[in-house]
Amino acid sequence: MHAVPMKKSPDRSAAIASALRTLATEQAGVAALADALNDTLSESFAQAIESISAIRGRVIVTGVGKSGHIGAKIAATLASTGTPAFFVHPAEANHGDLGMIAKDDAIIAMSWSGESAELKGIVAYSRRFSIPLIAITSGETSALAREADVVLLLPRVPEACPHGLAPTTSTLLQLVLGDALAVALLEARDFTPDHFRTFHPGGQLGASLMKVREIMHQGDEVPVAPIGSALKDAIVTLSRKRFGCVCIVDAGGGLAGIITDGDLARNLDRNLGALSVDDIMTRAPKIIDPDMLTGEAIAVLDDNRISALVVVEDGKPVGIVHFHDLLRIGVA
Repeated sequence: MHAVPMKKSPDRSAAIASALRTLATEQAGVAALADALNDTLSESFAQAIESISAIRGRVIVTGVGKSGHIGAKIAATLASTGTPAFFVHPAEANHGDLGMIAKDDAIIAMSWSGESAELKGIVAYSRRFSIPLIAITSGETSALAREADVVLLLPRVPEACPHGLAPTTSTLLQLVLGDALAVALLEARDFTPDHFRTFHPGGQLGASLMKVREIMHQGDEVPVAPIGSALKDAIVTLSRKRFGCVCIVDAGGGLAGIITDGDLARNLDRNLGALSVDDIMTRAPKIIDPDMLTGEAIAVLDDNRISALVVVEDGKPVGIVHFHDLLRIGVA
């Protein structure tokens, strides 16, 4: 298929105006969906959550064309948030893939019109084996809606396409409703960041879900100086450990304060050799818990414009996390 040639060079202002019209149309569509969820769609949405929560198997998402593309994304989102799911193309289902669907599963079938002929096989299969069928459609009296156990009826809204042909607003509503289902199920399952990490071990997301204790420097690596000690000794420790800071501890090992490169720079006009750590230390440093997520730790560093954090447990410094550690694992 060849692209339709441009009759003239695109007009920038016209392109921006077009984009704004698209956004306005799609925003109106999402607003209509929110209104429906506050009204006629609320009961069926709750039923869909209850139906999916009750199954022992997986959620099978199906659809054809643009609905199929959206369905594949919804299945992926469900699976990554604690609801086992996968996408089955209806054409492939008609040629053997129906065997992938078990009695303990539930099916989400997506079709804007509700009349997609390709869905007939998978719909009939769900009825034959009493597999819960949830329809996402705007066709209230469509064949799909008539067969479904639960109908998530989408409001009929204008497409952003000026010809009203290309699926735009309609597919956005399918996507938004799918996300709403996934998040509601996530919350119903008490899905935690630890669960997220199980399903997202790689990339920046996986790194941000690691805990600080997994990457912090600890033991002899932590730069420590006792309260009341000579500042010149703390400077030696700061230089050797190379974290840009020294933890100042009391007689019981509790964190009393911190001295950073910045503290030293701010006191260069004084005779540092005659001072003790008490004279320049920051007495309420930024600290974090070892069970804090690394993604939260980088936010603390960014918000406070600092390069290292003291990790404290039971009032005692147990580790140091530097900005470079977060860079190394891919959080920053």
